[in-house]
Amino acid sequence: MWLAISAINLAIAVILGAFGAHGLKNTASLEQLNWWHTSTEYFFYHALGLLALSILAKAIPLFPIKSSFILIQIGIIFFCGSLYVMGLGLPRILGAITPIGGAFMILGWLTLAWNAFRFSK
Repeated sequence: MWLAISAINLAIAVILGAFGAHGLKNTASLEQLNWWHTSTEYFFYHALGLLALSILAKAIPLFPIKSSFILIQIGIIFFCGSLYVMGLGLPRILGAITPIGGAFMILGWLTLAWNAFRFSK
């Protein structure tokens, strides 16, 4: 399941990146394109991170990744989703959600670190 979710994330990141590069370049402002680019960049980084977690889960089945995976996935949805919405020119008030998504991403990686420390003992 983790590998499939990771692959879907990566496919969506490619689709949205291509849409931003080709579909928005003539209609969006420079600010909107920057939001779209930032969102796609973070989407890719974290989707690759999820892929690494899914591989880790296969390689070391006892290593706990579920919490980290879920927190990072929620972070992707909130952080990237809010930037994508703003990139489409929809209400900027949704930008208030962006830091919440970032906090979920950070918490996911810190949870991974915590579990790595615990697992190594």
